[in-house]
Amino acid sequence: MSFNELGLSPHILRAVKELGYEQPTPIQQQAIPAILAGQDVLGGAQTGTGKTAGFTLPMLHRLLANHGRGGRRQVRALVLTPTRELAAQVGESIIKYAHHLPFRTLIAYGGVSIKPNLDAIKLGVDILVATPGRLLDLLTQGALTLSSLEVLVLDEADRMLDMGFITDIRRIMKALPDERQTLLFSATFSNDIKALADDLLNDPTLIEVDPSNTAADQVTQRVIQVDRERRREMLSHMIGRGNWQRVLVFVRTKQIADRLAQQMQKDGLNTVAIHGDKSQGARNRALADFREGKVRVLVATDIAARGLDIDQLPHVINFELPQMAEDYIHRIGRTGRAGRGGEAISLVSQDELGQLKDIEALIGQSLTVEILEGYEPSGKPSRQTLPGSKPVQNPPRDRGHANAKSNNAKGKPDAAKGKGKAKGDGPKKPAPARKREVVGEDIGFTPMRRLPKAQRDDYQDNSSEE
Repeated sequence: MSFNELGLSPHILRAVKELGYEQPTPIQQQAIPAILAGQDVLGGAQTGTGKTAGFTLPMLHRLLANHGRGGRRQVRALVLTPTRELAAQVGESIIKYAHHLPFRTLIAYGGVSIKPNLDAIKLGVDILVATPGRLLDLLTQGALTLSSLEVLVLDEADRMLDMGFITDIRRIMKALPDERQTLLFSATFSNDIKALADDLLNDPTLIEVDPSNTAADQVTQRVIQVDRERRREMLSHMIGRGNWQRVLVFVRTKQIADRLAQQMQKDGLNTVAIHGDKSQGARNRALADFREGKVRVLVATDIAARGLDIDQLPHVINFELPQMAEDYIHRIGRTGRAGRGGEAISLVSQDELGQLKDIEALIGQSLTVEILEGYEPSGKPSRQTLPGSKPVQNPPRDRGHANAKSNNAKGKPDAAKGKGKAKGDGPKKPAPARKREVVGEDIGFTPMRRLPKAQRDDYQDNSSEE
């Protein structure tokens, strides 16, 4: 199927062609016809599946069909996102797709002056991309009316709920007309998301390209058990030895993000951290440098990294497992995008094995735990003693070939569409995990001398969550 077969305006197709896209992704094939038909949509899709274009292209087509009513421009399409970065990226995509259309798009988020937003609204805005907080500021000041709204999009709605935006969302809904088309997209379908969909959507079409709680097929998942105080030492060695040029590292808190970035910088790796305490300008510069290859390692908290859209990101590292198992899916979804392969490596300490079980239950898959030679964890064996498991003998060393076994997340496609609410079958019960001991040369690394204790960080400060 080509974009020409979807019934989109020639002006939109021209922009799509100029951007180099030829064939729609699976979610675009399903979402575009449903949205063009005026249906509400409940979409379940991982990042990197093309969902932004999936709702943007038909939204633009609808606005164009009703264009030319005359009078002052009013906001006719609203896209709500949980973070500034996602708002900026979605807004930039809309501007590109609308390059040949007579629409004005405003991107509004907090952390920067509100005056440019107010000036733009006075000139007239057709499409508004905003975070909930900044949108409420504009509504409270009486600078904006949404009475002419035709299309509402809630992007990454699960993250909005995780960040506590449900009250803000309900306040915003009171300012919207009842007669509108509503599109809700989420990477996961929790009970809270289903309840929100029940409240906001009218007989929606359900579009679920990937199973709601499984990891992306293109991502190779690995788990390496290591003592907490040796994680940074091992990570720096892995990046240097493997000559990885673009690595996204996830941590839980702002403090750990800053400390880890400083230590890795001392290790000779050009590293920056992004989190909620960084100014928007600093975050934008860090992301731009990372995309352009000026920065090799980006350390991020879950909230700061939400919405990141970075092409050709081959490596994602979970320096710590997330507190919420669902965030694991969001994290590893940053790699393996647009059909490209990617690798997600979780560095797990003894005290995180319980969290690992929660993740395995969510994705319906057991993950083999590896041990890297030279970084063997201290203390008693962990999951190696589970019934039916036994250590795998080390294969002969071959410096020219990597024999380590990968954990590929292979979820069976189960795309569902049609009228009705989202219904999940529940997570599969994972099989007992096996522990596989892997020597360094097996995966392309050689053992590294352990640093003196004074040079190591334990990174155990989890007291300030973002």
